[in-house]
Amino acid sequence: MQTSDVDYRCGDANLRGYLAFNESLERRPGVLVFHEGLGLGDFAMERARRLAALGYVAFAADMYGERRQARNLQEVANLVGVFRDAPDQLRARGRAALATLAAMPEVDDGRIAAIGFCFGGKVVLELARDGADLKAVVSFHGVLSTATPAAPGRVKASVLVLTGADDPLAPPEQVLAFENEMRAAEVRDWQVISYGNTLHGFTNPAADGSMMRTALYSPQADRRSWASMRGLFDEVL
Repeated sequence: MQTSDVDYRCGDANLRGYLAFNESLERRPGVLVFHEGLGLGDFAMERARRLAALGYVAFAADMYGERRQARNLQEVANLVGVFRDAPDQLRARGRAALATLAAMPEVDDGRIAAIGFCFGGKVVLELARDGADLKAVVSFHGVLSTATPAAPGRVKASVLVLTGADDPLAPPEQVLAFENEMRAAEVRDWQVISYGNTLHGFTNPAADGSMMRTALYSPQADRRSWASMRGLFDEVL
């Protein structure tokens, strides 16, 4: 497996992503991986390697720049807050990662998907709302609310939301609002899967409740959600 750091830019921001793929003579589908609120670290990189093992070219993006990582919830709030006040910047950084992956010679730029975890789940949904050229987006325990709902006919991607039924960052009213947004936007292919008795951060083994009481790893939800992603990718990629 080939892995490397990839430097790219968005405006004046220096970004450092992480690329993983198996050697092949053929171009193949690409998958973007967007990190949690803590920043691009071991978890997102491990997921990129897992995708590479499945035959995809995986690119874990750096949304914060300089591969900054938060050490506590206050730092997470500060880093994420920058995008809360500038949603266009969030979409621009997501699109910069997409352009970087699409330009790679190993990638079939007509077959690209994006996955994201927590904050990254919001990023992939914002890319879909913005009409990015993606075959699919998958949000794992992501934030579903938005300041800019999708316009009718705008979303090109198949949309899969994987959420914990007890996740306080995606409460039932926000799940319902998201579903209604998808209907109003006439999205042709969308799904919401809710895992019972499951909190935030259910894919990350490091989520033990110590940093955030309502973030807790669930091996069952992790396994089932990854299988759902694979099933969608088998269809659309």
